[in-house]
Amino acid sequence: MQLPPVTMQELRRKMKKSFSRSTLRGQKGFSETDLKLEMVPQDALRRTLFPLGGLTKEFVKKIAAENRLHHVLQKKESMGICFVGKRNFENFILQYLQPRPGKFISIEDNKVLGTHQGWFLYTLGQRANIGGLHEPWYVVEKDSTKGDVFVAPRTDHPALYRDLLRTNRVHWISEEPPLTLVRDKMMECQFRFRHQMALVPCVLTLNQDGTVWVTAVKAVRALALGQFAVFYKGDECLGSGKILRLGPSAYTLQKGKTSSAVATKSSGDGPRSGPTL
Repeated sequence: MQLPPVTMQELRRKMKKSFSRSTLRGQKGFSETDLKLEMVPQDALRRTLFPLGGLTKEFVKKIAAENRLHHVLQKKESMGICFVGKRNFENFILQYLQPRPGKFISIEDNKVLGTHQGWFLYTLGQRANIGGLHEPWYVVEKDSTKGDVFVAPRTDHPALYRDLLRTNRVHWISEEPPLTLVRDKMMECQFRFRHQMALVPCVLTLNQDGTVWVTAVKAVRALALGQFAVFYKGDECLGSGKILRLGPSAYTLQKGKTSSAVATKSSGDGPRSGPTL
C-alpha cells in the first residue's frame, strides 16, 4: 500500500514521541539530525520510527547514568573526521592520495608565500600553516588545475565572504518544491551549510531544471563547492541542494568597483568632446 508523503511537521510529531527536537531550529541536542534527514527519501521517511522521543542528548546521558551505562557516559564527543576520529588530517589523507605540490599565493598581490603538498588538503576558511610566516593567513580560493591555494591575511577578509550560490537539483523532503516557490519562482526562507551555524535569511530563485539560486541577505563566510545548503522555513527543514557554483567574493566585487571608479575618474580628467551634431 502506498503511504502518504511525510513533511517535516509530521516528523516533528513523530519526534515528540520518538526523537530529539534538535532537528528544529534553535534546539540543542542531536544537532546534525536535520543535516541528515533533509537527504532521506520519502519512501524511507514514511516507515521511519525515532526511538528517543523528545529527549536532548543531556537527558539521554542522565538515563544512561541511572542505568549504570558508564561506557556511554565516558564516550567522548566526536570532534574529528566522521568514523575516523581526531587525527592529523593531512597525514591521513596523504595515506590515500599522492601529494600534488603547489604554491600558497596572496589573493591581494599574487605574491608566492610558500608551498604545500596538495590543494585538496585545505578547505575554504581554514588557517593555512605557511612556514616562516608568524601572522595567520586563511584559505580563500583554490585552483585545482594549477594546484595553487590562495590565501588572505585576516580571518574576516572580504575574499572569504559571498552572498550568492547555485545548487544542483534540490531534494525536497515533501518531494515537491513549496507552493510559494512554484507559483512565484522566488521565496524567502533561511539556509545553512554547517551544523550548528546560525540560519541565514535568503531568497531562493527556482530554475526550470529544479536547481536554485540562493541569495543571502548578508554575505556568508567560507562557502565552498560540494557542501550542502539546507533550507528552512521557520522551524521546518524543507530540503537541500549540493553547492555547484559560487558568486563572486566581496573582495572581487570591491576590486571591480574600485577599477570602475578609477576608469570613470580617468575618463573625466581628459578633455571633453562636444556633442555630435
